[in-house]
Amino acid sequence: MFANDPAHAAGTMAEVLLTRAARAPGARAYCFLTDGEHEGPWLDYATLDREARAVAAALRDVCGPGDRALLVFAPGLTFVSAFFGCQYAGVVPVPVYPPRPGQIAEGWRALGHVAADCAPRVILADRIVAPYIPTGGADPALAHLPCIVTDDLDPAGANRWREPRFDPDALALLQYTSGSTSEPKGVMIAHRNLMHNQRVIATALEHFRHVGVGVNWLPPYHDLGLIGGVLQTVYLGAALVLMSPLAFLQNPLNWLRAISRYRADTSGGPNFGYDACVQRSSPEERAALDLSAWSVAAIGSEPINPETMERFAAAFAPAGFAPAAFYPCYGLAESTVFVTGGGRTAPPVVRRLDPRALEQGRALDATSEGAVPVVGCGGPWLDQEVCVVGPESRVQVPAGSVGEIWVRGPSVARGYWNRPDLTEETFRARLSDGSGPYLRTGDLGFLRDGELFVTGRTKDVIVIRGRNHYPHDIEATVQSSNPAFRPGCGAAFEVTRDGQPRLVVVQEVERRFRSADAAQLAGDVRQAVAERHELQVYDVVLVEAGSVPKTSSGKVRRASCRAAYERGELRTWRVKPT
Repeated sequence: MFANDPAHAAGTMAEVLLTRAARAPGARAYCFLTDGEHEGPWLDYATLDREARAVAAALRDVCGPGDRALLVFAPGLTFVSAFFGCQYAGVVPVPVYPPRPGQIAEGWRALGHVAADCAPRVILADRIVAPYIPTGGADPALAHLPCIVTDDLDPAGANRWREPRFDPDALALLQYTSGSTSEPKGVMIAHRNLMHNQRVIATALEHFRHVGVGVNWLPPYHDLGLIGGVLQTVYLGAALVLMSPLAFLQNPLNWLRAISRYRADTSGGPNFGYDACVQRSSPEERAALDLSAWSVAAIGSEPINPETMERFAAAFAPAGFAPAAFYPCYGLAESTVFVTGGGRTAPPVVRRLDPRALEQGRALDATSEGAVPVVGCGGPWLDQEVCVVGPESRVQVPAGSVGEIWVRGPSVARGYWNRPDLTEETFRARLSDGSGPYLRTGDLGFLRDGELFVTGRTKDVIVIRGRNHYPHDIEATVQSSNPAFRPGCGAAFEVTRDGQPRLVVVQEVERRFRSADAAQLAGDVRQAVAERHELQVYDVVLVEAGSVPKTSSGKVRRASCRAAYERGELRTWRVKPT
């Protein structure tokens, strides 16, 4: 099917959708679970095509090919039609996370920074978001921009659309990075990048042989939810069940119930999503599920915690979940989304490493009790290349040595919007022998037997007394030291005091433990870190659930957390330095 599907010869996603709508107009494409449970109307390919045409016709009234459109939508299906409307018009969509309830002004200020950077010609929004858009001079970057409310468009407008000449070298998308370590930057993804990455995902996951139903709660404003979920669905001619991230956060079992109900074979999320399902479910609720059809449980984002996979597999074994379904993978927006992953049926690879050797940049297997487990993220697919390089020497390091992960191939994006110097530094890197160009990911890892193991971020590494410590390892130690600590909801980082590097730990506490003794909890943190990492914690800051800043994909924003700490904004349950 994959090789003979004419849609896969297309140069743009617009042409893929046109093919789907012509060949299978009534096939189901998307539905949205309005509260995480109740099914809304299905959107078929013919309706999606018609709605996209109407949006495209409206866009061409106010802007031209190559202009940017800011997409600000509440969770639902209107975003999908708007995105494809941009594709039909040759307009570059800029998906952004809508302001959250209770943080409207702050949210629009953040979007104002994006607008100031990309200079959009129009805002696309829905009836829910449109009334809150700042008008007049509230924000210079947003003021006076025309706004098209897409769910108010006359369907007859689709008849005004005329198919343009689709250019595979034009920009398909401006994807603003989630900013886990820095200010968000606009990644320029061309149609060629996007189409190549769609083929990579379909090949790695064997979707050409297994076209089933997917379930997605990840926001479509983020690369994984959009490219790995929404767009891969159209690329395959498949069906996708969507729900709001809030519906998942309010009740993580909404995700698994949808997988069970629709017999979904592909779905995924970051570490914290799987942990949340374990923590907030009972044995009776788990036993009521049927997860036996779930054959690709993608897991990624931060370095993957093998204990997360073990806990989830054990908890949901009665529901038919198979541990081999876990699909660890690695990717980033700068390479469209997907970089490495294993075979669809291959079980996850976990290695246990000597912690002292790892601090020195060597990945040596160990069997001792203090060994550090790391999860493999597979290898590159098709004509993508991954190598591990000494950041300073720019020489490839031997297998089993830790270095910076560099990527080369057709999925690598063009660069950052309006940032030529940073683009040159990040996307045009060359090895010492002149070979390249490569994308410098800023991530650390090593290769072993063709498998990539991610160990951390270059900017996040904590260096104390000449030894390298990875923050996610310290955070995992902290979160396993007391049941009051929320997994995946803490940050370890380095500060300088009296001219010396010091370790600070910020950790969220579960709501049900609000009456816990703060001094005792902080003592557990200090003891666990001292025993496991031989480090003294300078400061422990215990905060309420939801306080640790994260990206839209669930990555801890350690730099933002450190900045808030330095400004004295983390005050809840603070324990004084020792």
